[in-house]
Amino acid sequence: AAGSQGGSVARALLESKKFAVRAVTRNVTQPKALVLQELGAEVVKGDLNDKASVEAALQDAYGVFLVTNYWEHHSKEEEVSQRKQWKERKKRGKLVADVTKRLGVKHVVFSGLENVKRLTGGKLVVEHFDRKGEVEEYFWSIGVPMTSIHLAAYFENFLTLWKPKKASDGDYYTVALPMGDIPMDGISVADIGAVVSRIFDSPEEFLGKAMGLSAEALTVQQYADVLSKILGKDIRDAKITLEAYEKLGFPGAEEMANMFRFYQMKPARDVKLTHRLNPEVKSFSQFVSENKEALMGI
Repeated sequence: AAGSQGGSVARALLESKKFAVRAVTRNVTQPKALVLQELGAEVVKGDLNDKASVEAALQDAYGVFLVTNYWEHHSKEEEVSQRKQWKERKKRGKLVADVTKRLGVKHVVFSGLENVKRLTGGKLVVEHFDRKGEVEEYFWSIGVPMTSIHLAAYFENFLTLWKPKKASDGDYYTVALPMGDIPMDGISVADIGAVVSRIFDSPEEFLGKAMGLSAEALTVQQYADVLSKILGKDIRDAKITLEAYEKLGFPGAEEMANMFRFYQMKPARDVKLTHRLNPEVKSFSQFVSENKEALMGI
């Protein structure tokens, strides 16, 4: 519950006042956990490696929101052991599935992603999608009453990894995302909570369904145009190719390039449904306006 998705969901559920909220976190004294406690959540310590801990956290729960994180490590040293860690996280996801089934939880909302490797017959491997996809498939296979959500790219990435960079040959900035002219779906992670809250409110409509969420889909040039207009700087599409992107050399560059290859295949993301479930979902323009200060330092 102290993560970006989990925190958004916990706050939205607390705001709706339709459910009592038990917020599970590894560190109950961290500031984000204390804020949730102040808002009325029951904050409990949970360890997804420990079956007894998971059972205690889920005891008597009507519903569960679950998200697993596959991007905890970025350094070269940690990247070496990443595969082992992914396997561990997959095991944790399956443990939660088994416990929810055994305890008779009525509604799980799982934040998953597509199993790209399976969908493309092994042509593309996007580990952080595939592992979530495998866990999601396991939930479905054992008959857990579930809704799965597949999120578009986070707008928040433009504050960090995708932040515009100063061009070496002039007084302008570039956004380097290898999408060509194909629109890429995006959403602010802060807007996920209200959507999930509505899903829990309407089990008759959403149980048994997988749904893609997106605030809007823009081309890289359109993302750059929004940034230019609001920040008052000349920001352009770098027009980087997939091949050039995977050679950028940062940890996970090749996997990210494969993710963009998959995005070019236009996975199902439903803008209309997302806006119906959260009428206040932010456009990219609204998101940039709200985060102008964080972007002015580019």
